[in-house]
Amino acid sequence: MIRIRRIHRTLLPIERERLTQVQDIFRDNFADTADYADKIPELLNDPIKYGYTTVLLVSETGLGRVTGFSLVMLFPNIRSALLDFLAVRRPGHGSGTGGMLYEASREYLMQSGCLALFMEVLPDDPRLVEDPAELKENQRRLRFYEQFGVRPIVGTEYETPIGSSSPPYLLFDGLGRSRTLRRSQCRAVMRTILTKKYSDLVTPDYIERVIESVIEEPVHIREPRYLKNKDAKAPLKYGGRLEKAFVMVSGNAHEVHHVHERGYVERPARVRAIRESLEKTGLFQSMMSRSFKQEHILEVHDAAFCKYLKAVCRKLGSRRPIYPYVFPIRHPERRPKDLAVRAGYYCIDTFTPLDRNAFTAAESAVDVALTAADQVLRGRSLAYALCRPPGHHAEREVFGGFCYFNNAAIAAQFLSRYGKVAILDVDYHHGNGAQSIFARRSDVLTVSIHGHPNIAYPYFSGFPDETGEEEGEGFNINFALSGKAGEEEFMAALNKSISRIRQFSPVFLVVCLGFDVMKGDPTGSFDLRPGGMKRAGRMIGSLNLPILVIQEGGYSLVNLKSGAAAFFGGIADTLKNMDKSSWNKKNTQR
Repeated sequence: MIRIRRIHRTLLPIERERLTQVQDIFRDNFADTADYADKIPELLNDPIKYGYTTVLLVSETGLGRVTGFSLVMLFPNIRSALLDFLAVRRPGHGSGTGGMLYEASREYLMQSGCLALFMEVLPDDPRLVEDPAELKENQRRLRFYEQFGVRPIVGTEYETPIGSSSPPYLLFDGLGRSRTLRRSQCRAVMRTILTKKYSDLVTPDYIERVIESVIEEPVHIREPRYLKNKDAKAPLKYGGRLEKAFVMVSGNAHEVHHVHERGYVERPARVRAIRESLEKTGLFQSMMSRSFKQEHILEVHDAAFCKYLKAVCRKLGSRRPIYPYVFPIRHPERRPKDLAVRAGYYCIDTFTPLDRNAFTAAESAVDVALTAADQVLRGRSLAYALCRPPGHHAEREVFGGFCYFNNAAIAAQFLSRYGKVAILDVDYHHGNGAQSIFARRSDVLTVSIHGHPNIAYPYFSGFPDETGEEEGEGFNINFALSGKAGEEEFMAALNKSISRIRQFSPVFLVVCLGFDVMKGDPTGSFDLRPGGMKRAGRMIGSLNLPILVIQEGGYSLVNLKSGAAAFFGGIADTLKNMDKSSWNKKNTQR
């Protein structure tokens, strides 16, 4: 099965591997301009330098073999784009890969608010092309684009030769819209292409001559030459070619962990509420989790602790849940013999129960987190791990706060093999688990925004003076807010958090997301509304990092639905506008 996805940057090993394959295909198809392949990484990583954004889409098999690519120059200021290169791995003609890549490029540009796509193709006029093989290849390309309703602009001097080479036609694709090409838009596009792409080859006088030659209103497009008009596929016919940038990972094993007791708010309905809300947005591809080895849990949690959780849950059978009620001093030689009594040795509170299914659900939540983390490593812009039970209160050898294993810490450890990780916890309650687990490390930055521990669970951690230990000194940040913190107080802390994360310059961002920061949550007292969640999403998205979001708290079903749609909508808005902001940054520096 062929997948088509965008390569945003070259941070990750898999992105670099894909780019190497793209460069090989480029050199094989465009021998005359093979040196351009070396420039592609810089085009992706530094759009500010060039004044436009490069969009690189690749098609690949399930085994990761790149079969083709399209390279698009996006000009957000004029809401137009130039398809600079499109090629498939040889031999590839007739495979359909080129058509899929072209339609995926159209799909991406339409989603980005682009009004038109342009491309240059060498002429199919025998009077201009003497080489029969070259003429045949040019005709093949123009026939290919014509099937999408895309044909050359005629009646202008864009085809004026530069040097001795054959001048290209400029083709217009209205992206499936019926609108005609206006003279002002055509002039703006020609000026941009000639300035950005050919500035070292043409003079200002040449550019003005070409621009002034666009006289007709609307601009004239050549009549079909290869296909009858009724056969052209101008509307987007094959939607969904492009892999979504956002993926939502969930599982069903969490449903077995259902504590039917009054006041226990951590229930299966939470996952259903969020999933149903986000599926309506169309932002996400949904995916079920896969199983991972227990070694990933043991890299973060104490082996004796893990062994105990598994043993006590299995022993309980059909008995009612047990709650810790005896909290012995934690000396290894003084652990209570009875497994039920020993719960207090490993727990930090009296309201996190153990039952026969707690271990199964907790282990499943880790699988959800690791599946999502793996999707980030595969190049997704954002992966959302819809974990239940939550995990950010679980420390190396203790559980509590409805949490058994620390999903976010395990995922961060998984990602840390490939670069620095920042963990941003925006749950109402302090992320004591990650703080404790990574306290002595400088390659994982932990930042938590939460209710002040004088008034909010877990009460014993989350104070501003807790900044890390030994090598990790300075790599733990706590923003402890007042119990009635409103949107502005929260956003001020979030802004400081983002500044510190930028300074840290991580490869990955892990967000511990709690909707208990919203007004009306039974376990929190902040005053954020859906608008505030959307604002938070936009601010977090502005970091422009691969993002792994781990679901933590939030116990109002109404808030879960509205908050999830708002938060992820905010991130999507930021990423959608990222290309435009890159161009604007270039302008402000001129």
